[in-house]
Amino acid sequence: MPEFKQISNDDPIQDVIQSAFDANFAVSGGWGYSQELATAIHHADLPLAQFEHVLASMRAYFEMNMTLPKEERFGSINLNETHREQTVQNSLLYDKVTYEITALKEDLYTQFINDYKEGYGKEEFDMTEHFNQRKKATLHRTVEHWFEVSQII
Repeated sequence: MPEFKQISNDDPIQDVIQSAFDANFAVSGGWGYSQELATAIHHADLPLAQFEHVLASMRAYFEMNMTLPKEERFGSINLNETHREQTVQNSLLYDKVTYEITALKEDLYTQFINDYKEGYGKEEFDMTEHFNQRKKATLHRTVEHWFEVSQII
C-alpha cells in the first residue's frame, strides 16, 4: 500500500480549507493525526458526526489526491466511520474517530467508468467481472482522526 504524507501545519487549517475548498469552517489546530494535533471545532452547521466526516474527507482528499503528482492520485475516495470514542484530557473533550477509506487510482477509476459506460447493456460485457476487477483495484486504508469538540458539546 502506498504511504501518504501527513499534511503539514505550516498554514492555519481554516485558511487551507478556505483556499482549497472555498469553505469557511470555524476550526483551528491541526489535521487530527494525534490528540496533540487535534482539529478543534468551534462551530458546526451540521450534526457533529457529519461535520467531522466532512473534515476527515477533506484531509483524505489532500493526502490522496491534491498533494500527489497526477499519475499517483486517487479518486472515488470514500470514508466510512468504523469506530468512535470520546475522551477528556485537561478539561477538553475529544472525539477519536476511526474511518476506513476506500479509493481507486484516478486513472483506473476513469477507465472503469468508461468501460462501464461503453459496455453496459451489451451482451459481451461481463458486469460481474467488471466489478470484481474494480474491487481488486480498490485501496483500503484505516485512519484515525482526532477532533477537539469542547466548544460545541
